[in-house]
Amino acid sequence: MKGLEGVKQVVVIGLGMTGLSVVNHLLRNPQPLDIKVIDTREHPPGREHLPESVALCSGYWQMDWLMAADLIVSSPGIALAIPQLQQAATAGIEIVGDIELFARAVDKPVVAITGSNGKSTVTSLVGEMAKEAGINVGVGGNIGFAALDMLAQDHDLYVLELSSFQLETTSNLSLNAAAYLNLSEDHMDRYPGGLAQYSAAKMRIFDHAELAVFNRDDLATKPEVDGSELEQVSFGLNTGNSDSTERYGLVMHQGEEWLAVAGEPVMPSTDIALVGRHNVANSLAALALADAVGIEREAACRALRRYNGLAHRCQLVAEQHGVKWVNDSKATNLASTLAALNGLQLNGRLHLLVGGDGKGADFSELAPILATLDTQLYCFGRDGEQFAPLVSQPVMVETMEQAMSHAAQTARAGDMILLSPACASFDQFANFMVRGDTFVELALSLQHQVGQDS
Repeated sequence: MKGLEGVKQVVVIGLGMTGLSVVNHLLRNPQPLDIKVIDTREHPPGREHLPESVALCSGYWQMDWLMAADLIVSSPGIALAIPQLQQAATAGIEIVGDIELFARAVDKPVVAITGSNGKSTVTSLVGEMAKEAGINVGVGGNIGFAALDMLAQDHDLYVLELSSFQLETTSNLSLNAAAYLNLSEDHMDRYPGGLAQYSAAKMRIFDHAELAVFNRDDLATKPEVDGSELEQVSFGLNTGNSDSTERYGLVMHQGEEWLAVAGEPVMPSTDIALVGRHNVANSLAALALADAVGIEREAACRALRRYNGLAHRCQLVAEQHGVKWVNDSKATNLASTLAALNGLQLNGRLHLLVGGDGKGADFSELAPILATLDTQLYCFGRDGEQFAPLVSQPVMVETMEQAMSHAAQTARAGDMILLSPACASFDQFANFMVRGDTFVELALSLQHQVGQDS
């Protein structure tokens, strides 16, 4: 297997879905390998699926295994700075991640996406565009399927979401196109060097890319190389320019806003099924990646009109009597809710559901953007009262169900009922997924009641 020449002993750090995918990949190597797994959890997930031929050490570090390895494959959740891996690195033992193994084995086109926000949406959207074009595509990495598991399916195109953690241990990933969507503070506990160190990890996505796609509205995403060394294009929520890297943007055409490539209109932005201004930018990024691997433009546009998003991320879940119900339960912090509201364009009123476990956050930053929208605010959950000062007449309730019932009775055609709570869910739900699933279930039952008090 390419990239494993001369390797005899491999230690995999961390089990779970990624660790199992690494083990199964290594077991497919033509020359047998001595494979061992170390997981510091007492009962690591997936241990029941581990072949008997693979030794497992759980609950502690088996350092003699580690130091005898020819190759260490570490889970992205384990920082390279920890003493055990530093000791191995000092001894000259190569440490890689599952994406590096993928890079050494893949022989088909690959595009990859990173960024602080939106990378799951763009990854899924490019995958949908490829499917719409009839391409046998694998979509995974930091989302969905483990990258190495997809190799066994022999896809014709791979679309990967990559986190900064995954990129830290990846050095040879050749990409037809790579996109860096945006940068904001996250995982600062992993990066003592702050935002610069975090961004440097993400910049590794461009190291072996043929085309770099960056966000001209967030120049921290622009590759730190001379333009002659790497072909670059950008996307942004402005007109762009056909004579430069600014190829993907917006133009006014036939009296409305259209997505455009090199200044030529492609489709109205209002035709995008995804909700929110940030998803207009995400759609432009996806178009750039689709163009890079030859996905037919008509197929890409059909996907944009059809794909309504990942569950719990600005997901349109119901529409009746002209009222849209949107599930953004994944918005568990202020920044996510701000992203959902920024540039939101409605013909009617926004019925915004907020609240839950606020984690001590200050929500005052929401006030200016709420002032630009015709908003009815519904506040629920443990910290719902913290949102009350943001608007003049909030509706205060105990539960999300009560908030949705009030909204259903007052909403009219052109309105949107949006769950984007800016809070964690743990006060009333097991997690944000359960909260979102509950919203969807209630939306489907309540949508018929819209406007019944008139």
